[in-house]
Amino acid sequence: MRTTPLSRTHLFGRVAAAALGGYAFCWGFIALGLALLYGAGMSFHDAEHLSSIIGLLLFLAVFCWAFAARSLAKVWVLLAGGGMLMSGGAELVQRALVTAAGGV
Repeated sequence: MRTTPLSRTHLFGRVAAAALGGYAFCWGFIALGLALLYGAGMSFHDAEHLSSIIGLLLFLAVFCWAFAARSLAKVWVLLAGGGMLMSGGAELVQRALVTAAGGV
């Protein structure tokens, strides 16, 4: 358990990880969820709304977790890295959907 006060740099890192990393993570989640749900046959707007609602709740959870986690580096890796991986996965799913539909 920490008994010393946190430095301003560490606190700024936590806030940045919570806000920016959480945004990147949830953006990737919403994009991937939308692509997968649409690919599974759900209408576009229903998939969009469902992914966005779950993404908003997920943002609240990862925002709080960013302050509760022990390691700031772990927070950045999981949030920013996970967001990039999910965004990449969403792009692959979207390309597969366009190709299957006879697009470019």
